[in-house]
Amino acid sequence: MDTSHLAEHVGTAGTLFASVFVVATLSMKTMIPLRVFAILTNFVLIGTAVPNHNYLVILVQTVALLLNSYRLHQMLQLVRDVKRSVSSNLSMDWLKPFTTERKCKAGEMLFYKDEKADAMYYIVSGRYRLVESGIVLPIGAIVGEFGMLSPSNLRTQSLECVEDGLILSVSYNQVEQLYVQNPAFGFYFLKLFTARLFENIGRLEQRLAEQTPPEVAAETA
Repeated sequence: MDTSHLAEHVGTAGTLFASVFVVATLSMKTMIPLRVFAILTNFVLIGTAVPNHNYLVILVQTVALLLNSYRLHQMLQLVRDVKRSVSSNLSMDWLKPFTTERKCKAGEMLFYKDEKADAMYYIVSGRYRLVESGIVLPIGAIVGEFGMLSPSNLRTQSLECVEDGLILSVSYNQVEQLYVQNPAFGFYFLKLFTARLFENIGRLEQRLAEQTPPEVAAETA
């Protein structure tokens, strides 16, 4: 049986299917469907390269398959982690893989009120204080996110390091890329920020109530 023609037909059909998948990936607007179609393309190209013993294509597509699979897993895990944060304790641990470390010294100002904002921070260790409100941020808190959501992108408060520590910073550009790549991530990300906004409002109201004299509170009641 002459297998050369069979291999040729398989190669032609595989190339056609791969071309369809490539066009499909170019039409995808979000990252998860794009990765899925890219993985299918890798499988098709590997399958068509086997009959022709094209080992270079097999090697390249295998590497691409592993990379696409890893990125798909990473994005799906990110969405799951954000969902879990929204429904539990508002943890921001899921953001760590996209951050860079920054060591801070006591007395250092990380940013000032009304200056242009371009990043937000995750507190790993140390103590940090929002100057205008006097709020001391705990370990595990995130700060600086409201500058990304405000129309002017300006800081609403100043942040001071009061005890040496370590923070993780992530640029707004990085967050925006994750938002655009996956609408599900963006949806839960906004829900998380909204929950944090109400949490901050509640904390400020509690501080205000503690500082208001009882007689004044009775008069305004």
